[in-house]
Amino acid sequence: MASTGIRAAAGAGPWPAPGPAVRLGGAPFAGFALAVVAALVPALRAPTGLAVLGLAVFGLLHNVLELRYVAGRFAAVLAGPLLRLLLALVTGIVVCRLLPASRLSQSAEILLAYGLLAAACRYGLRGRPGPSVAAGVGLVAAASASLAFPAYHFVVLAHLHNVVPLLFLAEWSRRLARGRAAFLVLQCGWVLLVPALLLSGWLDGWLSQRPGGWTDRLAAVYTPPGWLTPQVGLRFLAVFAFLQTMHYVVWVWFLPRYAPEAAERFDARVPGLRGGRAWALGAGAGGLLALLFAVDYAQGRSVYAALASYHAYLEFPVLLALVLGLGEGRNAEADAAADPDQVRTGRKEVKV
Repeated sequence: MASTGIRAAAGAGPWPAPGPAVRLGGAPFAGFALAVVAALVPALRAPTGLAVLGLAVFGLLHNVLELRYVAGRFAAVLAGPLLRLLLALVTGIVVCRLLPASRLSQSAEILLAYGLLAAACRYGLRGRPGPSVAAGVGLVAAASASLAFPAYHFVVLAHLHNVVPLLFLAEWSRRLARGRAAFLVLQCGWVLLVPALLLSGWLDGWLSQRPGGWTDRLAAVYTPPGWLTPQVGLRFLAVFAFLQTMHYVVWVWFLPRYAPEAAERFDARVPGLRGGRAWALGAGAGGLLALLFAVDYAQGRSVYAALASYHAYLEFPVLLALVLGLGEGRNAEADAAADPDQVRTGRKEVKV
């Protein structure tokens, strides 16, 4: 079992360890509050521009930084045979996205995605027949629904990707010495409350009423087909533009700043991207993508969708580990290398 990188230990306590204790000052709270306002206003008034420009500027950069955080923080999950299998499955998804869009390529991507989830469950729930059977039944039912209604599947996937930072932030917040409840309330506010207000129609008075062109196309991409009307489409587009922007705030600003040990562990695994090289890679690739967007937006979006598959789909095995409590236990030698003071003296506290 150890070779999989996941150990489903019972009663071993939370996993992974929270890391250095942090006492947050007011800056992170103010930063998130300002980001919510700065994202919500253009999401209401110019959702198409916000979605397109945000993707062009921050899309690939946040891909690189998110992969760096996840691979560093959750190295016990993304390791060994499991990692190799997941990468093979995601590469298959990339190929599907590069092929001309068709029902066949969509079905193949859906099957590969559920295969990825099944692989993570198999490795994580080995030796636990009851949960394994339940997971298998649930995955078969969900895959059947996705294959029957692929358009709904991809709409849900697009929005779900922008919501999952809440789980990573909740996991990170375990290290807070105080103020965790306030921090989580703030995060739930922008992840859940603001989208609920947008979808309810309460903010329609401020919502742009200029459909047409790319606005209609993007609204159709991010709205469940059975609900698509001009007004509802604008609401879903505004939700996507807002959550996408806040998604970038988490991965480009907050976690690189307040979880530096994850980057340090990634640097140890991938020395070639040590320090500022990861930022340079993300910024350079993002610049090339922005040029492609300027020349041919549709083609640029297709290329981005394919490349983004790695960071989007590799989240799910990690989220399974968090939600199901898999992979408990720690590697003391790795911890000592990453943070020797914490191992010798217990959790150290950092004021930020």
